[in-house]
Amino acid sequence: MSMLEDDSLKALAAALAQLDAGFSALPELAHTSDPRIETVLNEVAARLAGDYPYFHPLYAGQMLKPPHPVARAAYALAMWLNPNNHALDGGRASSQMEVEAVAALAEMFRFPQHLGHLTGGSTMANLEALWVASKLAPGKKIVASAQAHYTHSRICGVLGIEFASIATESDGRMSLTALRAALEEGSVGTVVATLGTTATGAVDSLDEILALHKEFGFRIHVDAAYGGYFTLAASLAPHTRAAFDAIAHADSIVIDPHKHGLQPYGCGCVLFRDPGLGRFYKHDSPYTYFTSGELHLGEISLECSRPGAAAVALWATQRLLPMVPGGEFARGLDASLTAARALHSRLAKDSRFILPSAPPQLDIVIWAMSAADTAASSAKARQVMEAAAQRGLHLALANLPVELFPVGTWAGSPNQPETVTCLRSVLMKPEHAEWLDQIWYRLNEAAQS
Repeated sequence: MSMLEDDSLKALAAALAQLDAGFSALPELAHTSDPRIETVLNEVAARLAGDYPYFHPLYAGQMLKPPHPVARAAYALAMWLNPNNHALDGGRASSQMEVEAVAALAEMFRFPQHLGHLTGGSTMANLEALWVASKLAPGKKIVASAQAHYTHSRICGVLGIEFASIATESDGRMSLTALRAALEEGSVGTVVATLGTTATGAVDSLDEILALHKEFGFRIHVDAAYGGYFTLAASLAPHTRAAFDAIAHADSIVIDPHKHGLQPYGCGCVLFRDPGLGRFYKHDSPYTYFTSGELHLGEISLECSRPGAAAVALWATQRLLPMVPGGEFARGLDASLTAARALHSRLAKDSRFILPSAPPQLDIVIWAMSAADTAASSAKARQVMEAAAQRGLHLALANLPVELFPVGTWAGSPNQPETVTCLRSVLMKPEHAEWLDQIWYRLNEAAQS
């Protein structure tokens, strides 16, 4: 039995034959096979076999989810043409597929109208959103929670925008009290709400941030790079559900289809609720936009050349797995939530592990090791991670504030560090729910060792 899915290769071969037939009116083109290709590819395979088994359910560490077979095959099929979605000149069909795929994402978030496009990932998508925000509120500060991705502060540094970090509560969400205090200073132009932080999966209270917006007036950008697709999930906790239900009122959204969207890297997306913001992208190109009077995606993007194959893969995946509540795609998200809650429940019953004050909000579980102080707890976490890897289970580590854990957890030692190294598991594969016994067996052995 093959460990790697390869049935899609047959479908890819058939689709490639159909694509080839679509160009049959052209003069015949001779192809010369190169036997060295097989040799080099075998060398590549040997090198890649030394990587982590990201495709397997026993890889439960970082945010790495294998692309769906249809996405992988569609991407490969498009690479026989290698379209460039900067302009219709370089990607006529793939550009239209991008427009349709992005529209489907906007519909998922219930945006009544939108302006948006794909990017190489959420870093570029967030850069565009914050760049536009700075144009709308020049000289104003951008704020995000202390648990938000570091990319926001770094982007602000690149753009020359003042950035401030807002404290979080014990559940990892942005503190509304601290946010109000920052807003009362009158210098905040944009608030970044994170729906699914990278470290813990915390979901900022977007619905309550919107209430502050009515009082103070500011731009709201939602960084849903990781958690955005969970708007389709049926089993979110009420507080988390309320945050996702408020997304349609945001000014801009970022999501990463190459995370929960089953896409190859890199595939991010930025969406603006106001299509008129395209005026900030306006530019002239003396050699690009001439084959059509329609909008070229390069006219609403800071990036120039962009892979049309990414759009083709996303379009194909959405065609196979529509993004609707209760559908096959949405049920996969709920399976991940089930797996995270089940692991959290088992950890809670074992005195060797210390859980944070709040349960998982999405599919990320964090826990510390029981020890007299944070230094010993951190050392144990690193040892357990190594021991688990020796048993085929791959976890991750995260340095997190001790405030996320119950008060007094490590009260016995003075001069405690402000952070503790924790074990972290991202259960983002639907199969994780079925593999929980295997995961727990290996984790238990690793902790015993």
